Amino acid sequence: MLHDADRMRLTTWLAERDGIGHRDDASDAGFTPSHVRAAIRSGSVRRIRAKWIALDSAAPELVTAAFAGGALTCTTLARRRGWWVPPSVTEKSTGEKPSTVEKVHLHLPVHESLRADDVTAHWAKPLAPRHPRTLEASVEDALSDAAQCFEIDQAVAIWESAIRTNSTTLESLRSVRWRSAAARRCLLHVRPGTDSSLETVFHVRLSAWGVRLRLQVQLAGHPVDFLIGTHLVVQIDGWSFHSSSADRTRDLAHDAELRMRGYTVLRFSYSQVMFNWEHVEHVLASAISRGLHLAAA
Repeated sequence: MLHDADRMRLTTWLAERDGIGHRDDASDAGFTPSHVRAAIRSGSVRRIRAKWIALDSAAPELVTAAFAGGALTCTTLARRRGWWVPPSVTEKSTGEKPSTVEKVHLHLPVHESLRADDVTAHWAKPLAPRHPRTLEASVEDALSDAAQCFEIDQAVAIWESAIRTNSTTLESLRSVRWRSAAARRCLLHVRPGTDSSLETVFHVRLSAWGVRLRLQVQLAGHPVDFLIGTHLVVQIDGWSFHSSSADRTRDLAHDAELRMRGYTVLRFSYSQVMFNWEHVEHVLASAISRGLHLAAA
């Protein structure tokens, strides 16, 4: 029989773990198998396969991972860690933050069959050993999966976001023995100290053009996002860009000062960079073809 005090203690223990826990961890915490079975019979918790128990309020992605026998990876782990995540299909079509539930990305052992719907599976031998009682892949495996799941610009943005949130360091990533060519290619593009993932996407896309491209260059007393060549300034207004009147006035004054000094200034929004890149590319190519990235003769 499970007493109310024991039930409360077990549900509190689970709540502190996003609503889900491994039965061996529960045993280590002092909950006997009979306590757990009684809690399952009473409906206080539910059993997920043989080794996991969960509250009804448990994070759905963790329940999916437990049921499938995998670990959260790629963008699913990125969201949990606060890393940047590429725009979803919903965001691309509406220009708004996604409101629909996206597929759960799971890192699965190569021998594990898929037991869950609405899952994007990443079957691979893990780069780092994973404890059987955890439902999250290692940072290294999550980044490796992202490298193979997304185009290079967005994958690199995820990698640099992981660095910015202190989930890893560039030095640590350089020491990993990456197995995939996609991951090794990402590593070549990763730079420390980036300010935003939108700037990373822009930089990676432009890096193959063969023109001189610098970031966060001080001009006329303020930094600019990008300087192409010597005289083409590009400013990127991110997703959360909602300047106050004072900020906007300062930006316009800086743009005017740069133009008076002979610079060409182009501004692009988050939506333009992420959803209308062909237009951005056309404008930049036209500017470069006219020599606007070079000092006037």
